[in-house]
Amino acid sequence: MFYITTAIDYPNGKPHIGHAYEKILADVITRYQRFQGIEAHFLTGVDQHGQKMVKTAEAEGVNVATIAKRNTKGFIKLWEKLNVQYDGWAETTDDQHKTCVQAILTDLKEKGALYKKSYAGFYSVRQEQFLTDRDRNDAGEFGPEWGEVIEIEEENWYFKLSDHADWLKSTVQSDELKIIPEFRKTEVLNAAARAGETDLCISRPKDRLAWGIPLPFDPDFVTYVWFDALINYLSFAGYRKPDGSALPDFKTLWPADLQIIGKDILVPAHAIYWPCMLHAMGFEASEMPTLLVHGFWNVRGDKMSKSLGNIIDPDDLAEQFGPETLRYYLCRDIRSGKDSDFDAERLIMLFNTELANDLGNLLNRSINMTKGFCQSTISSTATDDPEDLALRQSLQKTTSAYRHAMDHYELSEALQAINDHVTHCNGYLERHKPWEMKKDETLLPRVGEVLSHTAESCAHLALLLRPILPQASEKILSQLKKENLADLKLDDLKWGLLEAGHQTGKPKPVFPRIQLEEK
Repeated sequence: MFYITTAIDYPNGKPHIGHAYEKILADVITRYQRFQGIEAHFLTGVDQHGQKMVKTAEAEGVNVATIAKRNTKGFIKLWEKLNVQYDGWAETTDDQHKTCVQAILTDLKEKGALYKKSYAGFYSVRQEQFLTDRDRNDAGEFGPEWGEVIEIEEENWYFKLSDHADWLKSTVQSDELKIIPEFRKTEVLNAAARAGETDLCISRPKDRLAWGIPLPFDPDFVTYVWFDALINYLSFAGYRKPDGSALPDFKTLWPADLQIIGKDILVPAHAIYWPCMLHAMGFEASEMPTLLVHGFWNVRGDKMSKSLGNIIDPDDLAEQFGPETLRYYLCRDIRSGKDSDFDAERLIMLFNTELANDLGNLLNRSINMTKGFCQSTISSTATDDPEDLALRQSLQKTTSAYRHAMDHYELSEALQAINDHVTHCNGYLERHKPWEMKKDETLLPRVGEVLSHTAESCAHLALLLRPILPQASEKILSQLKKENLADLKLDDLKWGLLEAGHQTGKPKPVFPRIQLEEK
């Protein structure tokens, strides 16, 4: 079983384009695993606790639970619109999650991994964490990324993070805690080297923040939101689930094969806190999940933020351009682990060029001419013409490059491989010109062979596209009258999916060009 998770979202507002990219990325990877014949379980959800939720609720004059439920619905509706199909849904207000968190806290306290002490210092309200001098900038100040910073003195519970610092460093160095892409490993090692200097505060006094999971051994405190949220990867995978629970069998899922997170929560949350928490619970180094770290979607080089007013709403984009157009762009225009600039004009250009003009044109011409010149009948494609052999070799090369890219979570490279074969096929048609060849009746058998090669290629391309554009893939197979091919696995893709004598259907544009009305 391939167990894949994303960071659960904080529903203190609407989802932005970064949220959408992460979920689409996870959805595509999950679909690809199944395309390989591998069972997969995809978990995502929302982290509903925390001080920022309370502040928003107070500002609106409503109960914080109402805010959490309302905003959570917005996330769920968007994932449905974008055809993100998850298997497990996590909400940290769920009673089974609360029970799991409290059981873990009780165990850690009994092991001596938790202690209580007083602290006086600085606290970031935005990030909901205590700060040290290491968090100051070169000017000796706490930068704007921390938001409002206040001085605070209070008693809290702490997790002995420092006890696991040496173990963490060796686990990262050995790649038992694997970080993708590789260049993020240095950042984690630098942070791991400092992990022994401080312990992690895991509570907040109830008189300051009541919206959270109470500590089972000290009800005057609630669990720190990050400690609570990280445990969702275990709790909703069936860890310590009660008898009769509908949650999965934990042993079939853990260790998680892949946890997809943004670069902003790699350190310290997922690469420092999380593995140390797991180790304290008794998990071995070999049971650490792989972290796939993606970059930001920026706007003209600036990070999206409410203060700059440059937040991109994926719901609006899906309404304007269609969900699959957005899926294609977000998979096509960013490299794994790197930042990218969101550009609506480029979204339109990529769709119109690569899908409408190139793949769409190949599909329409193949089916149209097969209908008009060959009575919609596929001919034999077991030919030895050098051009035909080169086309088949191009498809083999594309399939191999696609597999390698998808295995390494490089979706943009996988789409480039697909586009390479589309370009080859369109060139093949231009060189043969079947629309001219058909004027000579003696060449009609060759016309059939040429069009059958491009139609066969379209069937393969539809299947390779399926994890990324499931609806478009279905439409292509429908026009080829080969809906049954949707059940094929990657290893089943062999030349000859369209057998001689097969009847294709009627063409209809799968990728109509995007035309914006002029203002």
